[in-house]
Amino acid sequence: MMQFRRLNRTIRRVLLTCAGLFVLCAGAAAQTVDDDETIRVKSDLVLLNVGVADQRGRPVLDLAQSDFVVYEDGVRQTILNFAPTETPFSLVLLLDMSGSTLNFRTSLKQAAARFIDALGPEDRVAVVTFHAAKKKDRTEDKIETLAPFTTDRRKIVQAINLAEGAGETNLYKALSYSLRELAKEGDRRRKAVVVLTDGIDTELDRQDRTLTSNAATNEEAIAALKPEASPVLNSLLNAADRQGVTIYPMALPSGDPKKFEPLTPPQAAKYVAARARLEVLANRTGGQLHDVYRLEDMGRIYAQVAAEMRTLYSIAYQSAGNKHDGNWRAITIAVNRPDAVARTRPGYYAK
Repeated sequence: MMQFRRLNRTIRRVLLTCAGLFVLCAGAAAQTVDDDETIRVKSDLVLLNVGVADQRGRPVLDLAQSDFVVYEDGVRQTILNFAPTETPFSLVLLLDMSGSTLNFRTSLKQAAARFIDALGPEDRVAVVTFHAAKKKDRTEDKIETLAPFTTDRRKIVQAINLAEGAGETNLYKALSYSLRELAKEGDRRRKAVVVLTDGIDTELDRQDRTLTSNAATNEEAIAALKPEASPVLNSLLNAADRQGVTIYPMALPSGDPKKFEPLTPPQAAKYVAARARLEVLANRTGGQLHDVYRLEDMGRIYAQVAAEMRTLYSIAYQSAGNKHDGNWRAITIAVNRPDAVARTRPGYYAK
């Protein structure tokens, strides 16, 4: 009898072990990763950050869920989740440490620290830097998290002060990395990326030069490019859509072509394409593109971005269509205030 009981206990242990392995394997199968390695958020919820202003451009901060009506492709949607403007953010502060920022690192770091001071006390911030170094016949990406998500302002400022680097610009790889880090913050957090850069991504620039190499004039080179059609850009935008991440690019003066005239046709196209892609990043995600015309303006613009973030409502709905057909879904938002206008991302691709 004792041997039989021991046999039963052994069988139960084996069954429990198998069950545990089954759960682990099922969990691994449930997690899907896109080609761009961005973690897919397993949810059909559409997440929106929404800014509302009156006719004078002043933010409207006292609205409730009942004041908003969301339409997708003209069909009214049911709002499932709503967060007021004071709800905290998870934010990636993304700093360009490529060679183009070497001459004003002190101003850059001071402005970034001022930005942190303007955030809410419960906002969680991660500091990420990016640049790329040439190693013989290859380029090595340097994307580093100097401070993981935290509300500790001392740690964040220390990380900003430690930021260093040189070399090329791997902007879109750094943005993809930032989205993967934000995915770890969970579905219920509001999310944003604030990126200070000139927008000229080295890898995309090489691709663009191939398309413009035979252009005889600046106009021909610019016409040869379709910046918004870049697969790299659109893969990033689709990943941001799934998490409802708002991106705020701050365009450095090193991306201003007027400082480098006269330009060859490929050079002219490079600056136009970089600027166009930054605009798409902002507009598609519901953020805003801010131009830094003078380095002394960086601190003020950072503070302006922080103020804009503090005026955003968050809304989540489940698409009534609920079809993953890859088609564009247009989003519009109405507000039950006669003098108020809502702004959010214009839509998403249902993938």
